[in-house]
Amino acid sequence: MSAGPHLELPPVPVGLAAAPAEAGVRQHVDAATPRWLLPLARALVVVNRAVMMLGMVALLAAALILSSSVVTRYFLHASTDWQDEASVFCLVGATFLCSAFVQAIRGHVGIEAVSSLLSARFNRVRVAVVDVLCLAFCVFFAWKSCTLLHEAWAEGQTTSSSWAPPLWIPYLLMSLGMMLLSLQLVVQVGVSVNRLRGVGDEGAR
Repeated sequence: MSAGPHLELPPVPVGLAAAPAEAGVRQHVDAATPRWLLPLARALVVVNRAVMMLGMVALLAAALILSSSVVTRYFLHASTDWQDEASVFCLVGATFLCSAFVQAIRGHVGIEAVSSLLSARFNRVRVAVVDVLCLAFCVFFAWKSCTLLHEAWAEGQTTSSSWAPPLWIPYLLMSLGMMLLSLQLVVQVGVSVNRLRGVGDEGAR
């Protein structure tokens, strides 16, 4: 094994209670995943990886669109309504569609000060309760996004700009993203419950 600055980071299991600080971004199915949720967990690994790639493309597209908007507005004094809204659509898509991937590696912002003071058993209870509450919120958010999507599609709603793109586009991205996030949380709730029961501890990394 050659010495060098490169460090191979360990994979992060899907549903880990908290990703370690040195963890990478590779997903794996957690050993504590209930058997009946394994097909969903494996499918989410594939979908999340694909969506993450789309999110990277969307962020790059948003950066290029905004950069061209600055140049166009400064030198040509032209309207940039379409560029502003197109970049917002890209950012909305990247944010919502990639949220399930971020949740899978426990990458959302969290406070570790309290958890470090609690016992392992109490931390597992805390994680399970938080996962259930997050799932309830995300399911409601997904349902509300779908109702907004239906209204925008049925009523032909558009933005108020001169470009006037249809509003069902961002609502569709929001709906898909929140449904993926809800499914990811379903898996992690199952993992959290099994952790409380002591299932899969021997297979955890």
